[in-house]
Amino acid sequence: MEFISSLSEWGYVGLFISAFLAGSLLPLSSEAVLGILLVADFNPYICLFTATAGNWLGGVTCFYIGYLGKMEWIEKYLRIKPEKLKKMQQRLQKEGSLIAFFTFLPGIGDLIIVGLGLMRANVLIVNISMFAGKFLRYYLLTEGIHFFSSLL
Repeated sequence: MEFISSLSEWGYVGLFISAFLAGSLLPLSSEAVLGILLVADFNPYICLFTATAGNWLGGVTCFYIGYLGKMEWIEKYLRIKPEKLKKMQQRLQKEGSLIAFFTFLPGIGDLIIVGLGLMRANVLIVNISMFAGKFLRYYLLTEGIHFFSSLL
């Protein structure tokens, strides 16, 4: 929790870093940093786009780690077991690149995006879908935090 409060002290830069890390390597709560900044009256639109950009770029990083196909990197840095990834790839073959929209989901988001990278899915469709999903997630969080903080 101390790390999160430190990131929130960095303002938009801290939000970007927390969102990037949450979208790539670490199970980090960018939502907490977003909430702290919004309650502290930071601009909600800048927060929304900063969090979305950071989380999307974190996802892009995971996609390209998958794209490189180095299973030792995937296991070491992303902590994804090959058997889980193989099951996800079998599911993804039926769904296609648009499934990248759901990479914001905890638990399976990393599996989806790394699997799409390994499969060499369409980069443009993956990135647009992933960005849309992450934007919608942060938009709903921003609106929810704004609503509840106005009640206080």
